[in-house]
Amino acid sequence: DNDTGGFMNGFYSSTAMIIATEIGDKTFFIAAVLSMRNSRLFVFFGGILALICMTILSTMMGLILPSFLPRQYTHIIGGILFLYFGIKLIYDSRSMSDKVSDELEEVEEELLHTNTTNKKNDASSSKDDDDNDDDGEIGSDPTSTASANANNIAVPMGNKNGGLASHVGGSYNVFFQSFLLTFVAEWGDRSQIATIALAAAKNPYGVTFGACFGHSLCTGMAVVGGRILASKISEKTVSFWGGFIFLAFGVHALFFDV
Repeated sequence: DNDTGGFMNGFYSSTAMIIATEIGDKTFFIAAVLSMRNSRLFVFFGGILALICMTILSTMMGLILPSFLPRQYTHIIGGILFLYFGIKLIYDSRSMSDKVSDELEEVEEELLHTNTTNKKNDASSSKDDDDNDDDGEIGSDPTSTASANANNIAVPMGNKNGGLASHVGGSYNVFFQSFLLTFVAEWGDRSQIATIALAAAKNPYGVTFGACFGHSLCTGMAVVGGRILASKISEKTVSFWGGFIFLAFGVHALFFDV
């Protein structure tokens, strides 16, 4: 019963912590923006795989920490970290305005810059191919012209297979882009540090499953309607209530969980 209670305590704590920190976070907006122009399924699986990997790494760090410090001290350190993040979030929310998050605008600019660069590279390679084709047509005889016409007739059938391969390759590119962007954005984020603190103080299995469940909920909401949600809920509101939940975790860890 104690093991079950410890598991559920870690599960509920980590789920609430992830929801409080990830809605309106950079990883949330990465999934929301990518899903507007790409397959939602591949964006979701790429993002959630990165978050699961990061959660497991964070839990392992939390498991290693008590081997260097007694568990009583890890409880205190975790509580102080929660209080710090809670106070910081509430303090930062005072200077925020009720508008679209700056992180959303930043993510949109980054992805727009990436897409523009890729289009320029594709256009440059297409131009080089056209120049090569033009060079080959100069001085061609009727036989080569007829052969070229025959090749042109066969192109549509080749495009079907090429289109399918391009679609599959594009889906994998979306998956990899979602995975890489999410993993890099999550590294060193406050939710990662909070996961490490929770894993050091509570049941690591409960923390891991709860964090993965919370990430799944947040990423799913981002993929389905993140852009709409971001326009309805201001960054100020998210920061204030996220800070309030962090303060509650900190008080509980320092005064009730030692």
